[in-house]
Amino acid sequence: MKYELDATNQSLGRLASKIAFILRGKNLVSYTPNELPDNEVTVENIKSAKFTGSKLSKKIYQNYSGYHGGVKTRKLSELWESRPEYVLRGMVYNMLPINKMRDKIIKNLLFSNEGRSASGRKSK
Repeated sequence: MKYELDATNQSLGRLASKIAFILRGKNLVSYTPNELPDNEVTVENIKSAKFTGSKLSKKIYQNYSGYHGGVKTRKLSELWESRPEYVLRGMVYNMLPINKMRDKIIKNLLFSNEGRSASGRKSK
């Protein structure tokens, strides 16, 4: 099944929770935890979603390369301006169960923006 969600004026955490719930197939009567559902979720207007509290200015993402002095830090506001799809995809990915189906399930999350197709590639 295909679902389309509009992110306008929605809290990002609640939206991510709803997406993870649908991607797992828990909204279906025929839910079984060991079968991969064929649900596909398309999120529209992701730029107009909102953050609650002061997360946008205080939350920090750290990445360590393994080398001395290799810690790179970025604020959520910087990451949100450049790649909002990456932020939401990471939130949904961490809400899915840690098993072999996790990587297969997250592929069914698509984004639809102005000037871009649902897969995230620029349209001609």
